Amino acid sequence: MAALQIPSNPLGAGGPRLPRVALGCGNFGGVGSAPAFFGQGLSHSEALELMDAAWELGIRHFDTADAYGGGRSEQAIGAWIRSRRTRPTLTTKTFNRMTADGDQGLAPDRVRRQFASSLERLGVDRVDLFLAHEFDRSVPLTDTMSVFDELRDSGQVVSYGVSNFDALQLQQALDIGGTAAVQNGYSLLERDDEAGVLPLCARSGVGYIVFSPLCGGWLTGKYRRGSAYPFGSRMTQRPEPYEALATDATFDRLEWLERFSSDRGTSMAGSALAWLLADERITQIVIGPGRPEHLEPVREALERPLTPDERRDVSETFS
Repeated sequence: MAALQIPSNPLGAGGPRLPRVALGCGNFGGVGSAPAFFGQGLSHSEALELMDAAWELGIRHFDTADAYGGGRSEQAIGAWIRSRRTRPTLTTKTFNRMTADGDQGLAPDRVRRQFASSLERLGVDRVDLFLAHEFDRSVPLTDTMSVFDELRDSGQVVSYGVSNFDALQLQQALDIGGTAAVQNGYSLLERDDEAGVLPLCARSGVGYIVFSPLCGGWLTGKYRRGSAYPFGSRMTQRPEPYEALATDATFDRLEWLERFSSDRGTSMAGSALAWLLADERITQIVIGPGRPEHLEPVREALERPLTPDERRDVSETFS
């Protein structure tokens, strides 16, 4: 099939443009930043295969972090760039531990050290977006942002921002200046940011980037009422963020989404991604497929966008 022409949005007011869909690489050599799973997740060869499939589909932006897989994610992306002799635009992040007993946080010296190690693993001389992966209560945010300014001014970072920040924390970052984007979890089943973060981004001209757009697989149909969770799924690996979803009310909504999607001729995941892409406040969604075939909902979402009436019906059902 022909590669998709994925549209792009400006990153904040007057910033660089980002493709509206990025490949999330948090499962390369691990399960996110959890040290207990370093070395698990997708193997090196599986990660290369997935990046090939994403590129063939038309995805040109890869999203990673220094601690994903204890550095294995960035290493895999670097190997892919060298072997394919092409370069996606890149997001990486820092905060979490690289080893089970290592340090973490956003102290200036650590940020400099971690960023340098990210460039080495990726095999590049700059990244397009660099994010503080968490809010660090032990370090003044002004100290961290000053280092981010240094990296941007030196040309090693095009833009910078934050991740996993609530509205108050994001406002602190904006008061300091320079923050171009926030990346948070948001989906049909996780809509807390609608109350504070999304309006703040709209008022401030800050790009809003979504991770976990399928809520750990809950919006794919893999979890069924009364059935055991599939082996290897997030609910058998890191269930804690999603345990509150295991209710009859959630399954009622998911069964409605399955019927709705069937009537449209798409998968549940395709409908859930289309719901996000229909919101112009969202700069980019980061998808983290486990296999190449899991990329198909991206095609569905772009080729079968929701009508305004369909999006309203979905929103109301999941409200």
